Parts: sequence; structure tokens; C-alpha cells
Amino acid sequence: MNLQLNYSLKNLNTFGIDVVARQFASFKNVAELQELLNNPEIDKNNLLVLGGGSNVLFTQNYDGTVLQNLIGGIHIISETDEDALVEAGGGVSWHDLVLFSIDKNLGGLENLSLIPGTVGAAPLQNIGAYGVELKDVFQSLEAVEISTGAVTTFDAEKCGFGYRESIFKRELKGKYIVTHVTLQLSKKPVFNTTYGAIKSTLEAMQVKEITLKALSDAVIAIRQSKLPNPVVIGNAGSFFKNPEISPDQFAALQAQYPNIPSYPAAHGNIKVPAGWLIEQCGWKGKIINNYGVHKDQALVLVNYGGAEGNQIRALAYEIIESVKQKFNITLHPEVNII
Repeated sequence: MNLQLNYSLKNLNTFGIDVVARQFASFKNVAELQELLNNPEIDKNNLLVLGGGSNVLFTQNYDGTVLQNLIGGIHIISETDEDALVEAGGGVSWHDLVLFSIDKNLGGLENLSLIPGTVGAAPLQNIGAYGVELKDVFQSLEAVEISTGAVTTFDAEKCGFGYRESIFKRELKGKYIVTHVTLQLSKKPVFNTTYGAIKSTLEAMQVKEITLKALSDAVIAIRQSKLPNPVVIGNAGSFFKNPEISPDQFAALQAQYPNIPSYPAAHGNIKVPAGWLIEQCGWKGKIINNYGVHKDQALVLVNYGGAEGNQIRALAYEIIESVKQKFNITLHPEVNII
């Protein structure tokens, strides 16, 4: 496999940050990946894997090797009367997998429609939206260990899923490359319409009977109304995680801000929308030269063209500080800052 030198990453990250990688290569199957990992010219300790580049903010050139996962293919590998196991390559567009599942009348992914990025990146941060998380349908994944090239299978327990995280963002960060993901999807789906504006959107669309496609279309409509298209405006979707706080802290905030929105979270905690917190601090729609906070969704930081990654990072930490001062809540970036 040929390594390309000083390779521009501008078109490989949805923020559109103009940086270069010292080395770059792509792989379309496990054998090609293993061949790359055996290449003595590659520093395995300075390796970055990109899928869709939708969850990364580059703040400088990457002085190492960037590998792009292009492993394709979606297959039903087994099925019963109740469900089916669907395997997808790590380089498959996540939304293409959602569309595949809907076409096959398999439920479980419809609430995760239009999430940017690739299948291989999805389990790393346990992607989620509108009351559903990847872990709800996850069966297993295959990954190649960077140090040895060995293929390992991880079930849900081994992945250690949490809110927007997994073991691959903690103990195993930078140690494995996900090549395939297998999900257990239902032939008798239970529709989840309780989160956010799904019900009202279905009503506005005059949906008489809820189907997988109707629910997916509603989610797509909501996302398109709130989130800018990265092809038009550089962004990485939601920049911050929604914070989870204790019931006591939430009660104190609710006494001061009666209209504060909330959702139940794990371990009895309360999830507060980060976008609401940011908006209350006056950031929504703020423009600083050629970057800023999106006018329709305060959770989204945007590059209007030509901004540098360190400028957007500085903005993110200004927002974090202002939310901390006003609400005594610390926001954490969902985007991987490099």
C-alpha cells in the first residue's frame, strides 16, 4: 500500500479545517489494513483513523499517519422470526446502514437516522439520538489490534458502553481499529416516539400509521431543521455532550430556572440539554469573524469558511467557562479535538 505524503485533510473532516497529514493511506479490507500496520514506515504510536471525519476538530497539521477506513458491505448474516443480525463494514456510511435496515423492514436504527459518520466510528462513542443508543441494538464488533494486527471480537460487555463513550475512548483508546460491526435488529419493532419533537413532527407530517420509514423521515426532518449541512457550513454536529447532574443539583437549578428542560438519565441522574444551557448564556447565533455558534442550534459550532481549528477550540472553551459560571455545570466536548 502506498503512503501519500503531506496529504490534505480538508475534504476528510466535516469542519473543513485545512490541515495536512504527514502520511496518508486508505484500506478497503482487513488484509490491506494489516499490511499497512506491518509497514515499518508507519509509526503505530502516532496513528489516526478517519471514517467520515464528522467527529473531529483538527487544530494543527497531523505529524503522523492518517488511515481512512473504506471497508464496505452490508449483509444479513442470520435471522429468526423475531430478528436479524446485520453486519456492516466499518467504512459504510452510518445513514446508509439505517436506510438498509428500513428497506429490509428491520427496526432499531430509525431514531438514529441521518447521524453523520461511519459504522466503524459508531461504537467508539456509542452514538445516540432521540431516546435510542447504539448499545440498544449492538451485538458485536471486530477490530484489528494496532500493535499486533490480530483480529479481536468484542461483545457489548467488553465494549463497556456509557453515555457517548466506550472502552475505545478510555482504556483501549488508540489501540484498535474497528473493521466490522454486527447489530441485532427487530422484525417486530417497538416505535420510540416519546423523545423530543418526534410526536409533533409526525402529526405535522399527517402520518396516520407509524412505520419505520415514517419515523425515520420525522427524525430526518427534525435534524435538518436544526442542524446545518456540513457540505454547506463546516461543522461536526453536536459539539458537546448533554451533561448529567444529580437530582439535588437539578432541583436547585429548577427553582431558579423553572423552564429548564430535562430528561431521565442513568443511575437516577438528570440529563440537561447542553444546547439550552449554551443558549441561556447568549451564545446562540454568535458570529466571530468566519466561525461561531449556529443560529438554529446552540449545540453546533460552525466554520463559515477559512477558520482555524484552534479558533473553534478557543470558542468551545469560552462556552464551557460561561456555562460553568452561570449554572455550575461543566460541559464536555463530544468532538475529538486533535
